[in-house]
Amino acid sequence: MHRFGPLLALLGLAASAHASAVDTAAALTDCLTKAGVPVDASGSADYMLDATPFNLRLNYTPVAVAAVTTVKHIQDAVTCAKQLGVKANAKCGGHSYASFGLGGEDGHLIIEMTRMNKVVLDNATGIATAEGGTRLGHLAYELYNQGKRAISHGTCPGVGVGGHVLHGGYGVSSHTHGLALDWLVGATVVLANSTIVNCSGTENADLFWALRGAGGSMGIVTEFRFKTFEVPEKLTYFVATVQWPTEARALMGMGAVQEFAKTMPAELNMRLFIARRFINLEGLFYGDKEGLQAVLQPLMKQTNATLALAQTGGWLDQVKHFGGSSNIDQGHGHEEHETFYSTSMYTNALTDAQLQTFVSYWFKQAKNNTRDWYVQVDLHGGENSAVSMPDAASTSYAHRDYLLMYLLYDRVDKGIYPADGHVYMDNFVGNVTQGMARPDWGMYINYPDSRLGQEEAQVNYWGGHLAKLQAVKKAVDPGNVFHYPQGILPA
Repeated sequence: MHRFGPLLALLGLAASAHASAVDTAAALTDCLTKAGVPVDASGSADYMLDATPFNLRLNYTPVAVAAVTTVKHIQDAVTCAKQLGVKANAKCGGHSYASFGLGGEDGHLIIEMTRMNKVVLDNATGIATAEGGTRLGHLAYELYNQGKRAISHGTCPGVGVGGHVLHGGYGVSSHTHGLALDWLVGATVVLANSTIVNCSGTENADLFWALRGAGGSMGIVTEFRFKTFEVPEKLTYFVATVQWPTEARALMGMGAVQEFAKTMPAELNMRLFIARRFINLEGLFYGDKEGLQAVLQPLMKQTNATLALAQTGGWLDQVKHFGGSSNIDQGHGHEEHETFYSTSMYTNALTDAQLQTFVSYWFKQAKNNTRDWYVQVDLHGGENSAVSMPDAASTSYAHRDYLLMYLLYDRVDKGIYPADGHVYMDNFVGNVTQGMARPDWGMYINYPDSRLGQEEAQVNYWGGHLAKLQAVKKAVDPGNVFHYPQGILPA
């Protein structure tokens, strides 16, 4: 009989844990219901919509989903979570590559924001207010139609403004107009004690600093306030195909691209897109086709590139092109799912040896990966980049000084992602960063690597800003209510 003792003990612990989780879920749902907070019924269509992740590789089970429509709903939901010792997370678009909108692990309260998506532009001041559940496509659509205005932001129309802006917000206008967070001039926030505060450069300035780079750890933004710019009459989006059949040709081409990035004109926004079967230079030019051709001509010759597409149009034309759809005005109900692993990297110009390592691994190892993978190298910095112009310490985004930003993305079109699939993308990063001093490279929280531990993640994502962020976190959320596995921990 004794040999069954450990097994029985384990079964007892599992049963106890299950009962405890069920009790917590029931108590939390009861608290939310009594406070008048709408809750998605488990298994309902709304629940499946709100609790299914973008990245199907990382599927977590929340303890409850609060389908909020008012600021008071958010306050009451945070109160219930804190009373019951449950971690709470805002889910704005649900496109976190690591499912952080679902808590990044089982057992969180998810505060689903996308039913709150009103956008209002004050044409007299150029200031736009956007509710916390607004998606990027809806923001672009409304700002254009209300006054032909815009902010700089990313390309995917279904992505939530919340996660995107609060952690950077890089996109195809960033070299010209900076990060999305650079257009944020104020925010209204529900804190961990359920109080509401406003913050800006002059009001709760430390919180405002922390929001612009690490906001998901600090509170729930119910309203964003953006300055905006008048959209230009002509923009040209483009794709140039690149022929690099050998390692030697790729080495020369990548060297030319990163050299071009150092002095690239402000009106040009561009990335190098490396896939298993093709290589492109692609981006957006503030001007017409003739102006684009004049700017690109020297690089085209150096990289053996051919301009395959150059289309001049208006603001919404390029939004639709990069968004991959004519329907950019997305709200609650938008669904998009993939199964993938991603990681990221920032560097300055690679040395000859580092370039050789990158290209050699690409040709000799990565090409053996027959899945749908790519490495996107954004020309992030340089002397004319609007990302690099603000002081590095002006916001908690810690990577303004880097020339290049890399997204490494490996997807399966159907079925389950292999358990060891991450090795291909990890080695791209590891081969380049091996031997580099720690301040000489970083990672982007909006392209999170789900395999990082919390301590490593904090250093990689926030670098030299980490100590100040931890101090702000201690001031506004000492109990770590807004926890996720790679977020800021209180000092």
